[in-house]
Amino acid sequence: MRAFITGAAGFVGANVARALLTDGHHVRALVRASTDRRNLEGLPVELVEGDLDSPERLSDQITGCDVVFHVAARYSLWARDRAAIYRDNVDGTRNLLAAAQTARVSRFIHTSSVAAIGVPLSGTCATEKTQTSLEALVGDYKKSKYLAEQAALEAARAGLDVVIVNPSTPIGSYDIKPTPTGEIILRFLQGRMPFYVHTGLNLVDVCDVAAGHILAWRKGRTGERYILGHRNLSLKDMLEMLAALTGRRAPRWAVPHVLPLATAYMDEMVLARLFGKQPQLSYYSVQMSRKAMYYDAAKAVHELGLPQSPIEGALQRAVEWFSS
Repeated sequence: MRAFITGAAGFVGANVARALLTDGHHVRALVRASTDRRNLEGLPVELVEGDLDSPERLSDQITGCDVVFHVAARYSLWARDRAAIYRDNVDGTRNLLAAAQTARVSRFIHTSSVAAIGVPLSGTCATEKTQTSLEALVGDYKKSKYLAEQAALEAARAGLDVVIVNPSTPIGSYDIKPTPTGEIILRFLQGRMPFYVHTGLNLVDVCDVAAGHILAWRKGRTGERYILGHRNLSLKDMLEMLAALTGRRAPRWAVPHVLPLATAYMDEMVLARLFGKQPQLSYYSVQMSRKAMYYDAAKAVHELGLPQSPIEGALQRAVEWFSS
């Protein structure tokens, strides 16, 4: 099978590319000229330079491939990145869907996010049937992922064989940027996390997320979405797991959300705008942490056979990768 993949140099994409290669498939990866390609070093991947701006050129680059894995996305919680977020995540997805249709690929796997689903009601776990309204989603990243998912569903209704996967919070190797959760692990390892806030996450081994993409290609139902997740944990529980794995002390004290919220507002909305400096804390990220983001991956487990590997192993690999 010949697979075309976007975002292969990123965290999830690098793991998807490796899983495809391990299964013996040919991988053609779209990369920008400016892309950091360290995650692809030494891999037998066919690289094609380009971006998501031109459906015509994309269709030529996709031609000959059997399936598209659209993993690329601009992840940012900074308010100043608003225009680029919508351009890359929404317009770019529409362009790639159109190109895939022109190239007559047999299946399109769209990597969405639980961010597009939204936050469940207090005390519940969200499923694929949960949907927070666009207006109620916090931040432009979540809104863009929702709109991109809607574009994928529209393409499915128009005849393209599209399956959607919604990863929760992946943990593991190749978290190159890093992601916000990877940043938490890195801060913990560097002793820069004296406090924590009360929040919750659904953690999943990034290798299981990669496997979920391939399973969605093989078994997923057209027009359906599948949560690729595993274990719901509080941030406190996650930090205690890290403490047990590393021998470092977990932070003992929680701070009320109002303190980091005020700090983030001053940092991003005031100081960053006045002086043009990179903010250290995102206002939207603190807003999102006010509610536990718990999800139920039962549909993907039952229909796709999504693996449910122990989170401790994923955390251990993340620690080793960040420490290397």
